Amino acid sequence: MLDSSLKEQLRGHLTKVTRPIELVASLDDGPRSTELWSLLEEIAELSDNVSAVRSETSEDGRTPAFSIVRVGSDVAVRFAGIPMGHEFTSLVLALLQVGGHPPAVAEDTARAVQELEGHFEFVTYMSLSCQNCPDVVQALNAMSVLNPNISHVAVDGALFEEEVQRHNVLAVPTVLLDGELFDQGRMTLEQILARLDTGAADREAERINSLDPLDVLVVGGGPAGASAAIYAARKGISTGVVAERFGGQVLDTMSIENLISVPHTEGPKLASALEAHVSEYEVDVMHNQRADKLVPASDPGGLATVELANGATLEARTVVLATGARWRSLGVPGEAEYRNRGVTNCPHCDGPLFKGRSVAVIGGGNSGVEAAIDLAGIVDHVTLFEFMDELLADDVLQARLRSLDNVDIITGAATT
Repeated sequence: MLDSSLKEQLRGHLTKVTRPIELVASLDDGPRSTELWSLLEEIAELSDNVSAVRSETSEDGRTPAFSIVRVGSDVAVRFAGIPMGHEFTSLVLALLQVGGHPPAVAEDTARAVQELEGHFEFVTYMSLSCQNCPDVVQALNAMSVLNPNISHVAVDGALFEEEVQRHNVLAVPTVLLDGELFDQGRMTLEQILARLDTGAADREAERINSLDPLDVLVVGGGPAGASAAIYAARKGISTGVVAERFGGQVLDTMSIENLISVPHTEGPKLASALEAHVSEYEVDVMHNQRADKLVPASDPGGLATVELANGATLEARTVVLATGARWRSLGVPGEAEYRNRGVTNCPHCDGPLFKGRSVAVIGGGNSGVEAAIDLAGIVDHVTLFEFMDELLADDVLQARLRSLDNVDIITGAATT
């Protein structure tokens, strides 16, 4: 399954495995099980510290599936399916972390995970084409390595359709905790930890309240916010960033081809590069924080105050608002209620969940037409609705769309 170049890269990564690990496979007689076993054998051949074994039974009833187990301990992570595509990085990181290489987590965050009390059983439903899913899978895998009382299974929804339908999963990533819905969408480790550790938010609010006034406070962690923070910090002035999630809407963008000098990149990759660049400077980045209120300075040259949703306040001589963009909404009844329950903005992420069904795409611009084209290769039928009397997408995209047999186009249609 792995080409020679990828094998050599993986061989190099596996030199960081310092403790023996087993790839314990739960298989059936199907072709996907054969495919998974082939992958596990290839991985095991690349390191003396990795071995692949077959299990006579499946610990959770899922096949094909496998656990990465640290020999002689209860440290393990589990994948149900074949973690290729966007999830191959999750597989590599899991191999390293279970194999003794420490997760790239801040020391205080790692300590907080290790100190969590109780037992937590997480299941993440993902798709291999989802660019948001790896962040969640990798966060929960890292938490399960740091604290064996946390267990995690990453499930490929396309392979376990009956289970997906039973839990009414209509968007990925969807995370269950102890069999109940925990959350949906992209989440960082810190966000998950804050949900489990009820005192974490109070401790962070206390830390923020103790900060001295800043010269520049940037509200927003997208490309504009990152740029503002870097330019300010390079001048040697104290700088902070408040962001719900660093990268902003860029994180949800599959393909970026209009960044001059970079012919193509993906949103999560760009967001990671932005954060790495900001981290080169003395910038206090306050993750998972939402600004609720801005109070201007009472006197010229005085301090403005930004009040956060967690109750903390920040003072700064200059506040830069870089709050970015959001997905457009229709504003029709039921839209908000069914968000991530059949209404989605990400055909790449959620498309595989609608395999064999009929779906509708609203919007005849480039994004809408591209979504319809992508979905047509997965679902049974696509109907595209456009408010105008003609589509606005590029001609080449329209031609491709009209060539598809399982697509209907309806123009002059207002969605109410």
